[in-house]
Amino acid sequence: MRIVIALGGNALLRRSDPMTTEVQRRNVRIAAEAITPLVAEHSVVIVHGNGPQVGLLSLQAEAYQGAEPYPLDVLDAGTQGMIGYLIQQEMRSLLPQETQVVTLLTMIAVDPGDPAFADPTKFVGPVYAKEAADKLAAEKDWVFRQDGRAWRRVVASPRPRRILEIQPIMWLLDHGAVVICAGGGGIPTVLPASGPASSGAGEVVGVEAVIDKDFASELLAEDVGAELFVMATDVDGAYVDWGRPEQRLLSQVTPGELAGYDFAAGSMGPKVEAASRFAAKTGRRAAIGSLNDITAIVEGKAGTNVVPGAPEGSGGGR
Repeated sequence: MRIVIALGGNALLRRSDPMTTEVQRRNVRIAAEAITPLVAEHSVVIVHGNGPQVGLLSLQAEAYQGAEPYPLDVLDAGTQGMIGYLIQQEMRSLLPQETQVVTLLTMIAVDPGDPAFADPTKFVGPVYAKEAADKLAAEKDWVFRQDGRAWRRVVASPRPRRILEIQPIMWLLDHGAVVICAGGGGIPTVLPASGPASSGAGEVVGVEAVIDKDFASELLAEDVGAELFVMATDVDGAYVDWGRPEQRLLSQVTPGELAGYDFAAGSMGPKVEAASRFAAKTGRRAAIGSLNDITAIVEGKAGTNVVPGAPEGSGGGR
């Protein structure tokens, strides 16, 4: 079975963790230990988040007086290499030597007219107190929004339209490699104008944005023909009435049923939308759950499983 596994940012760098290489390596090792057993029986593609890391790199660039900060597309590429390397290294340490693990820098085309460019919503970087956030907003012309009790920078998050490196990704998978790609949602790119009068040639341009990793992963899962799309996070699934005494986990549910519930736009919302889209478009299963339960999720015994139609005699949750 071909499985696309999207690792949430919290799986690599938890909110309370210091942003050090050693902390990230420790968390990556935990993720690798959870995923590696699947490789013997399945074709595995791994996607990772990059919100904390891309924000940190943007701050580090500010340390050089007179230097022009790197644009977000370049920082997205940097985090793909950095995080991909850590995952690749840890998985190679656990797998047989003949098993190839490959990190592929991945550009993803976006629409330059996407309304997301006028309404930044994607959290990046560390959390700040309100006073510190206001100061940075004034100094750097950054946009901040509240994230829980703290404040974080937000950037544009356009929808992914096309994965430019899909052919080499498929080649690697067909030759038995574990592929780490589309990290951080991919490198947002605008292609030359296309149409009857265009040759398709021209400059490929990176843009100031961070694509949502869950939406990019869903597109990737469609393109590689995945039988299962898993979003591994730090909770055991999608809940209704989250944080209330009556909260309940949705264990098996259809896209139509999910449409009747509200989920937080900055956390579970994109995952639910991506899972619903995959199940509806492909007729295959998507799942949301804890990285610790990844084996049981693959078996359909844990997490929130989104299926194209409710099986006979089943309910929407437990």
